[in-house]
Amino acid sequence: MAAAVNIDNNINVSSFFGGSQPKEYIYEDEQCFAFDEDYEDRQAPIHFLVVPKKIIPRLVQASEEDEKLLGHILLVAKDLAIQKGLHKNGYHLMLHDDHLKKKLKAVHVFGRALHHMIWPVGPGCRL
Repeated sequence: MAAAVNIDNNINVSSFFGGSQPKEYIYEDEQCFAFDEDYEDRQAPIHFLVVPKKIIPRLVQASEEDEKLLGHILLVAKDLAIQKGLHKNGYHLMLHDDHLKKKLKAVHVFGRALHHMIWPVGPGCRL
């Protein structure tokens, strides 16, 4: 089990993601951290999340002072995708902006699957 990471205002990552703590962080710096998604029934062979330590309530509420952080998260996602070999066949990036809880949670990075993946946000949603 990875050591607990505190997000903005000392919100523990396990409470931020519904009570589960990642087993291991694959990346961490002062602005963000990343971990592999470890669901047994995941649809993509590789799936990891890059999470900002600063809470941005919604992407539409991001300010100019968040520009550097958001760019940094994308560059971290790219670097980790390259480390995992995803750059060879391409990959998907999906921003999880939880409109119900008003939280920008993470950037999801998926390796391309050989089939359409159904995202759990609703029937028929496809990546």
